[in-house]
Amino acid sequence: MFDLRPIGYVIGILVAFLGAMMAFPMFIDYYDGNPHWRIFAECGIITFLIGALMSIATSNGKQEGLDIQKTFLLTTSLWVALPLFGALPFLLGATQSSIVDSFFESVSGMTTTGSTVITGLDYLPRGLLLWRGILQWLGGVGIIVVALAFLPELRVGGMQVFRAEGFETMGKILPRATEIAGQISGIYVVLTIACFLSFVAVGLNGFDALVHALTTISTGGFSNYDASFGTFSGPPEYVASFYMILAALPFVRYVQMVNGGTFELFKDSQVKAFIILIAVLVIGTSIVLINFFPHHHEQAFREALFNIVSILSGTGYASVDYMQWGGFLIAMFFFIGLVGGCAGSTACSVKIFRYQIMIASIRNQLKKIHSPNGVFIPKFQGRAIDDDVMNSVMSFFVVFFVSLGVLAILLGMTGLDFVTALSGAATAIANIGPGLGDQIGPSGNFSGLNDTAKWLLIAGMLLGRLELLTVFILFTPRFWRN
Repeated sequence: MFDLRPIGYVIGILVAFLGAMMAFPMFIDYYDGNPHWRIFAECGIITFLIGALMSIATSNGKQEGLDIQKTFLLTTSLWVALPLFGALPFLLGATQSSIVDSFFESVSGMTTTGSTVITGLDYLPRGLLLWRGILQWLGGVGIIVVALAFLPELRVGGMQVFRAEGFETMGKILPRATEIAGQISGIYVVLTIACFLSFVAVGLNGFDALVHALTTISTGGFSNYDASFGTFSGPPEYVASFYMILAALPFVRYVQMVNGGTFELFKDSQVKAFIILIAVLVIGTSIVLINFFPHHHEQAFREALFNIVSILSGTGYASVDYMQWGGFLIAMFFFIGLVGGCAGSTACSVKIFRYQIMIASIRNQLKKIHSPNGVFIPKFQGRAIDDDVMNSVMSFFVVFFVSLGVLAILLGMTGLDFVTALSGAATAIANIGPGLGDQIGPSGNFSGLNDTAKWLLIAGMLLGRLELLTVFILFTPRFWRN
């Protein structure tokens, strides 16, 4: 019989932890004299008690450990259970959002998508704004652990190529995840503190600096203002761009640097490709803005840098309405959102390494066509790419773009126009944040969509954040067979 106790035990602990985290926004609202603190107190107690009771009730099964089958189920279950409880302050609190809107906002936070259905952010209680930032911050560190500990073991989307990157397999998944989580979390906290101090240094008040540090390092993109990062201008954009880039790099390299591998980060082919891509896109966009729009050189460079890094990393901040930049740049923004950052980072979307493996495969095939009798071996980071990895990556590409197309069609069937449906599907599957068009573009939000479209986007956000195949395998009969 399928033993769910180890899964329930882990979920219970993390749900209880989420409830404990509600104390921070509660104290903020209490300090402000805002009666909304009672909502966080109630939600925190409910969440903590349910999580604690669940972990106690299933604690006798924790010795069973997690095999591959249970880990697939745990990975998906966590990203459903935590947003359910994370939605309570939106449902019961100042926004008094509907069930679908509350769950949408919570899922968008935990998956670090950054799409929002809440208007009037400028006037919300500070506790609720902080809670949005906390959700994204927790989701960011959570997905790093999943990417470095679980997905390589589960052989999802080619992630097995990183199985031995900096950590030796310890036989059982959970102990290895604990080891990785401890080292990653320390670096994640240090980067968050550094980002906070940098924002304060360039003029943000303490609260704005804190929330935006949480949502920058998580590449989440939730802001305290309806105008997103357009509320700030100048040096804050450079600071945010710098830390978004750092957050989109592989965290395992930071661990190696801390442990003596000083130049490991700069040797990573993903990092090189990511930085080169940013440089090319920023230079090209700056030239277009200077020559075709009323931008002086520094403004063009700053706006190009910030918005390109924001979309490429999947953060989803917007400092300007780039829908006014013309068809060429709008199309470019759509496609770079489907690239993403490096594997093992908080960044979203397809990821740089998969494109590198795909290009290596295409080159290898072209060589075989030219020289049928030759022996050619595709490589990634100096190592041969085995057929298992290659097939896994190609399968991911197929599933990703088929899922994007199906979701866009379903959204269109709810009455959305072509641009809104297609960009909405892309922003959900790739966990980017804003879409395109007047309704869900950088100057709008998702509040005006119908409930059916919102539920579809929720499913898309969860699928994209969990690398699709991790979820789809749960719907195959073979998965449930012992």
